[in-house]
Amino acid sequence: MASRHLLFRVFYGLGFTPWDGHSLSPMLRELVEGTDTLSPGSALDVGCGTGDASIYLAQHGWQVTGVDFTPKALDKARAKAGAAGVPVDFVHADVTHLSQAGIAGGFQLIVDNGCLHGMSEGDRDLYVQEITGAAAPGARLLIVGAKPGGPVRFLGLDHAEVERRFTPAWTLLSTAEEKLAFANGSAYRHTPVALIRNRFTARSYVLQRNP
Repeated sequence: MASRHLLFRVFYGLGFTPWDGHSLSPMLRELVEGTDTLSPGSALDVGCGTGDASIYLAQHGWQVTGVDFTPKALDKARAKAGAAGVPVDFVHADVTHLSQAGIAGGFQLIVDNGCLHGMSEGDRDLYVQEITGAAAPGARLLIVGAKPGGPVRFLGLDHAEVERRFTPAWTLLSTAEEKLAFANGSAYRHTPVALIRNRFTARSYVLQRNP
């Protein structure tokens, strides 16, 4: 994991963050604003980056903890939350060591926008262990990940792996195709980065923590 930590720190240092500026997952909006919405409670945003999902949740009444291992991303996230006028607790931590960072269990909603799909095999095992420990009984977990076989070899997550890794502690409730669309105003919307990004296909997975 250390090599990928360094890679992302370099990207943020260079200002090259094409994963920023994307539209929020439709599945996240469905959970928060849809026909069968969750009641606001405590939410954990893992791999939160510059905080877009965290801020969105806070704007809808959730008490949010955002976690990322990149200090520069967290600095931007805190500035954005301040500008939006919403409270978010942004924590510098590794998702594979949440308990060591003092991030206790009891979260009703956990959001992962592109974190698990970039991890090594061993780190994925630790991720499931830590996420399960952080979740309240009945909690929902939203994972958005690129399908295997895209332009970046180490990125990839599919339905079979989600079922294998999260059973029996979790039940997969739904899965859907995700469009990796840039939000209006994104600096990368009309650049060569967009052409690369358009080669990715992604899915979202909604799971529920079993009692």
